[in-house]
Amino acid sequence: MEISIAIAFLAGVVSFLSPCVLPIIPGFLAYLAGSSLDEEKPNKKDIFLNSLFFVIGFSVVFAILGVLLNTLLEAVAFDVQIWLARIGGTLIIFFGLYLVGLLKIPFLERAHTIKVKKKFKSRYFTSFLFGLAFAVGWTPCVGAALGAILGLAVTAPGSAFVLLLSYAIGLGIPFLVIGLFATQASGFINKYAKTLRYVNIGFGIILIILGLFVFTQSLNLISDFSAASNLLQ
Repeated sequence: MEISIAIAFLAGVVSFLSPCVLPIIPGFLAYLAGSSLDEEKPNKKDIFLNSLFFVIGFSVVFAILGVLLNTLLEAVAFDVQIWLARIGGTLIIFFGLYLVGLLKIPFLERAHTIKVKKKFKSRYFTSFLFGLAFAVGWTPCVGAALGAILGLAVTAPGSAFVLLLSYAIGLGIPFLVIGLFATQASGFINKYAKTLRYVNIGFGIILIILGLFVFTQSLNLISDFSAASNLLQ
């Protein structure tokens, strides 16, 4: 279980670091705050608070989804769980191959963007709403990593909420860090954005291995190996 939670958290971080989403995040968060990164002194407090409400928005969606999956999966019979493990393992491997670059999926290749229109007096409420929209699938990169975690959640009745919450935390923490250092982060991201594709490749390999363990219902072997290693130390 601890391994699955760590993978879910890592998936959230990878979603944030995806080359198709990361470069536009600092400017997007600043825009939500009614500020601009080009300003001499952008309002750091407003940018951070809007980042916080943005994170709360998508975390709410993942939490609700986790509760719904828990409710549905806990009542599933053991024989059905075996097939869910096979389906979930296949999905994880599928998304892993996509992140590595061995599969091309036109739907996931299509870029998705959010057009921000200031219709609300409260920018915090606007940020919260766009957080809700982000959870539905803002970019293909988020869709791949999130899809893999949903596949993992399907194989773990009773753990879906924890897994999706871990994913939300992994995705949310970097948003808050960027919210604190939006101006500095923009320059750093532009400098290293091209190398971030290797993060996706590395995580894709991890997903393929994880998917094989899930498909064969051997995920407990990882926990047993970890426990044995701790005893030997």
